[in-house]
Amino acid sequence: MASSTVRPSTQDTPSEGDIARRLLDSAAVLAYDPATEVDWETPLDRGFHGASPEWSTLYGTAYWREMTEEQRKELTRQEAASVASTGIWFEMILQQMVLRDVYAKDPTSAEVQWALTEIAEECRHSIMFARGAEKLGAPPYRPHRFATELGRVFKSIAFGEAAYAAILVAEEVLDVMQRDWMRDERVVPFVRTINNIHVVEESRHMKFAREQTRKHLAGAGRARRQFNALVIAIASYVIVTSMVNRKVYANAGLDERRALAEAKANEHHKSMMRSSCAGLMEFLASCGLLTKPALVFYKRAHLI
Repeated sequence: MASSTVRPSTQDTPSEGDIARRLLDSAAVLAYDPATEVDWETPLDRGFHGASPEWSTLYGTAYWREMTEEQRKELTRQEAASVASTGIWFEMILQQMVLRDVYAKDPTSAEVQWALTEIAEECRHSIMFARGAEKLGAPPYRPHRFATELGRVFKSIAFGEAAYAAILVAEEVLDVMQRDWMRDERVVPFVRTINNIHVVEESRHMKFAREQTRKHLAGAGRARRQFNALVIAIASYVIVTSMVNRKVYANAGLDERRALAEAKANEHHKSMMRSSCAGLMEFLASCGLLTKPALVFYKRAHLI
């Protein structure tokens, strides 16, 4: 873990250096080791949900009303595992983009040391999510092949504000839903612990991503802003629509075709997604990243 006594770098701007040093201080004081903080030993109690029921893709539908309580709990466990698996996929993309961004920078600077600290936290999160999904009794859900290949391209070409704003989108959406899950006593305790760890540590990552997005956009011309706004929106669409794998329904013992149709038309879930992104959309608008072409993808993903 990075030390809280990082020497200031003369290459840091005051804002960058100050923010990075504060984040390093926070990581030194408030950080978790999921290997010891999460109860991995106690067998899964199937009397609990895997996520707040209100966040289920089927909550409020006719199908949800027909399901037994046991089916509802199994579905939320499978959905939580799918969200965790998608989180691992995107955290791997995130780590590569951040590492590339600081590759040739001064390693004694607070900014680079914070970036490395963030990567270390993301590594622990990915292992935590993987163990959590396994404990929930779920298979290794993976994004669709097209999303996987698109992610491979994105992590290779996304620089500056495109990288950091896309990171922010994924983190903000997860943050809002996980804040609900970690407080919900209907959710199995070890998942609540996982969510609490992720929320606390990701708050630092989001602060850094917002600052880096603003920094990279400073002085950006209209063409660059328009192009990257569209890239960020497309990446956001792929990330959000990959969160719940279609196989969760069959694995929960449901009719996959019917469940998919009702989930797609579920206005309650769409409303939950939009409300979770209100602050994020306000931030993107303040940065000039909510262009008309970008709005098309955010609306299709029900983020606005």
